[in-house]
Amino acid sequence: MIAFEQNTIERLGLTVEEYRRVREILGREPNLTELGIFSVMWSEHCSYKSSKVHLQRLPTQGPCVVQGPGENAGVVDIGDGLVAIFKIESHNHPSYIEPYQGAATGVGGIIRDIFTMGARPIALMNSLRFGELDDPHVRRNMEGVVAGIAGYGNSMGIPTVGGEIAFEACYSRWGSYCGSSGAD
Repeated sequence: MIAFEQNTIERLGLTVEEYRRVREILGREPNLTELGIFSVMWSEHCSYKSSKVHLQRLPTQGPCVVQGPGENAGVVDIGDGLVAIFKIESHNHPSYIEPYQGAATGVGGIIRDIFTMGARPIALMNSLRFGELDDPHVRRNMEGVVAGIAGYGNSMGIPTVGGEIAFEACYSRWGSYCGSSGAD
């Protein structure tokens, strides 16, 4: 028996199976606040819910991995006593609500995590995904996100040196799933 309607569970970004897992963890039906907390903690922003499957394909151990996944940033030995430090941050949900600040705090999180590893960031790259650009809400988000990235990272003297941007219906709030067919 589900205490919440399926559309409420889905609006919170949870699947029915995840809802059952929440009930199992709590040993009872959650209240709306508890369900909201699980929704946030299991979101793309906090747990890389949809990208985790792809991130798990990357190497995390080996002779060149100094610091693998976890808190802060990853560290890879590139030879001659030098290391490269990498960080990825997802700010989809915050950027959807407040584009400029959401993107700025995403860049800020990346920079912070590189600083905490004792390094100085030298460049940023961004992979941006939006719905179709003819949607005024998408245009607002895109303009705010780009400005937030530039306003924060560039103001610290860290240039954005590359990246990509895509506008596809599946990245809109009502779009269908964007993903691989599993054939690759």
